[in-house]
Amino acid sequence: MYDYGSDALFEYVTGGSITFYLIVAVFLAAAYWKLFTKAGEPGWAILIPIYNIIVLLRIAGKPWWWIFMPLIGIIPIIGWIIATIFNVLVMQGISTNFGKDSAFTVGLVLLPMIFIPILAFGSAEYLANGNVQIVDGIEDLM
Repeated sequence: MYDYGSDALFEYVTGGSITFYLIVAVFLAAAYWKLFTKAGEPGWAILIPIYNIIVLLRIAGKPWWWIFMPLIGIIPIIGWIIATIFNVLVMQGISTNFGKDSAFTVGLVLLPMIFIPILAFGSAEYLANGNVQIVDGIEDLM
């Protein structure tokens, strides 16, 4: 016998899901592009894997070698906790450097799909307050 509709329904749902996720991905890429340019970084950096994380760490005022911290997540349980702590610290740095408080940091950690566009398209300005120290003429990111 014929199964009317199950294939059509699957194709409709799958196509709709892919379309939705593509729209969300493009919107978030645009939000990060705007966030990067607000911070004085090149917006196109969001399109380059790994480099975009280095730029995000620079905006947060964290050292570049923190890019390796997610690798700690390989360690069961304790690694996930440590990687989560580093993520919270990066989001706290971004929040602070845009002049926001710790409540905004909680929003960045729990709902980045909402709070990153708020930073990017809102009136927040990049301040870079106190996270950069000049040592012998060389910037040392803390």
